[in-house]
Amino acid sequence: MGFILSLIFLLLILSLFLSKIKEGKAGKLAKLFRVLSLVVSISLFTYWFIKRSTVGIVQNSISLQLINKLPQTLDFYLIKVNKNGSLLPLETSHVGKIRPEYYRLEYLNMKNSDEYWLAGFLGKKNMVYFSQHSVPNKNMDQMIEVQNYLNQSEKLSEKAKKEIEAYNYENMFAGIWVTMNFLLIFLNLVLILHRKN
Repeated sequence: MGFILSLIFLLLILSLFLSKIKEGKAGKLAKLFRVLSLVVSISLFTYWFIKRSTVGIVQNSISLQLINKLPQTLDFYLIKVNKNGSLLPLETSHVGKIRPEYYRLEYLNMKNSDEYWLAGFLGKKNMVYFSQHSVPNKNMDQMIEVQNYLNQSEKLSEKAKKEIEAYNYENMFAGIWVTMNFLLIFLNLVLILHRKN
């Protein structure tokens, strides 16, 4: 996604510079380019937000019901361990914050994997729960109740912590790109819709 965001950024910056050209054939081509870059940018962001907002039901997946039985709200991450030969050996996703006595439902495509890890954080950096789970039967849904503070493996939990930090850093970096692109979309829209009185 980072490459697409940087490409949109460059298109929108170029559109801003082309807003200075207003006369003749070059002005018409510049305006056409600006309109097309805006349409492409807005379409990509609309698709991205709709895709991220829909429920993540995946074909041929197992469902994981994660229940928090602890007295505090925990922020959970799931790391899917892919088999050798996959593009991503570890695939991280944010399950979300789960309050006490509440649950979250996740759908996992386990085509290239038969193991996943769960990490629970109290605050931003304090990992208070880590467990490793295997999926012997991919036709059977999973239910996990987090009933106590647990760290099944110090070595794996340190690896998971690094993966989660990298995942959060990538999301923060993408958030900065998205914010800058939205600002440029707004500026380009104002310049295109602006009429001289």
